[in-house]
Amino acid sequence: MDLGHDVCGRSAQHPPDKKNVIRGIFQNYWDFQDRWNQVMPDYARDMVTVAIKTAPQEVRPFSQIPILAWGVERVYRRNRDKELLDQCLGRLERFHDWFWRERDVTGLGLIAVGSYSGILQHARWETFDYDCSMDDLKLTSHPVRKGPNEGAWYGDICMAGNTAYLILGERSLARLAKIAGDAAMAARREKRIEKAIGAMRAHMWDEKAGTFLAVNRDSLEKIPVATISGWIPLAAGVPTEAMAGRMADVLSTPAWQTPLPVPTVDRTDKRWKSSDFWRGDVWPSTNYQIAGGLAAYGQTSLAAGISDKTIANAIQNGISEHYDSISGKPLGVEDYCMSCTLVTMMLDGLTQKNRLKLRERNPGVSEFPQPADRQTLRS
Repeated sequence: MDLGHDVCGRSAQHPPDKKNVIRGIFQNYWDFQDRWNQVMPDYARDMVTVAIKTAPQEVRPFSQIPILAWGVERVYRRNRDKELLDQCLGRLERFHDWFWRERDVTGLGLIAVGSYSGILQHARWETFDYDCSMDDLKLTSHPVRKGPNEGAWYGDICMAGNTAYLILGERSLARLAKIAGDAAMAARREKRIEKAIGAMRAHMWDEKAGTFLAVNRDSLEKIPVATISGWIPLAAGVPTEAMAGRMADVLSTPAWQTPLPVPTVDRTDKRWKSSDFWRGDVWPSTNYQIAGGLAAYGQTSLAAGISDKTIANAIQNGISEHYDSISGKPLGVEDYCMSCTLVTMMLDGLTQKNRLKLRERNPGVSEFPQPADRQTLRS
């Protein structure tokens, strides 16, 4: 499929200025942060919820996956809005510091899940919520901090995906801080990155499984099931070259190469079912992240195979939230927002068969990151 060079028509040449609109979108997060801080104790301040609810709906007392900084960087690479950086960088650093404080409660550098409601499913909603590695998740009190208002809010399982997402966000924040001229912020974030990558390689990497596994927070015992969470470190530049090669080999096996790859749990696991929510289904958004990570490590053919199959399936069956990994049939919400990553796979140059390109407003200056740019993940 070749959609040509003019998919946006005339509007691609003279788009309206969206900078104020985009800043307003991000301001929603910071307004929530302020409202949250007004009613929460010091240690809980600066969280950003998974979904901003307004009255009469109750606030959701748990976080979203920490990729806001990555999102800001993606926007900045397109519009070069320095005011957006002025607005967001300090807020993002506070959000990241909340994550390390409240989800890395042992200080090792590995991120668990949790919720200030004390409700187990709320904690699972901080990540791929029905991920098989969390089947035995428990919420505990803080292992160190004690006080009259403390509760059983802290999950006892550290997730490879959430730790990798925070590393991905930290990389973006460090790069943006350098652009903004804040070398001290960049240095603070780089220390976090180094520590977390070391912890993931030491405690979550499993050579036999060929991927990163969740671990028990207190014992560091690995949870013996390979899930979608273990492939996200590719997108964050966590594996060594040797680890990435092993991951590519495993991703090429029948356990992960279902008719529509990549399933959200190892196909050989007894809990795998091709249509189950994060337990065997396929999501365009995670496929995009996995493919981008593979390409950054030079595994371009495998990345293209995953991307092209994902796009071809959407052309055949329609755009949807997620899909059956055997039949490719759509599941969940039709035209779901995260599935815009189907287009991003093509814009990022991850595909071989399916191509899409926007007309560039400034000839010779690409508006979207190309494969070479992805190497910055590991720099």
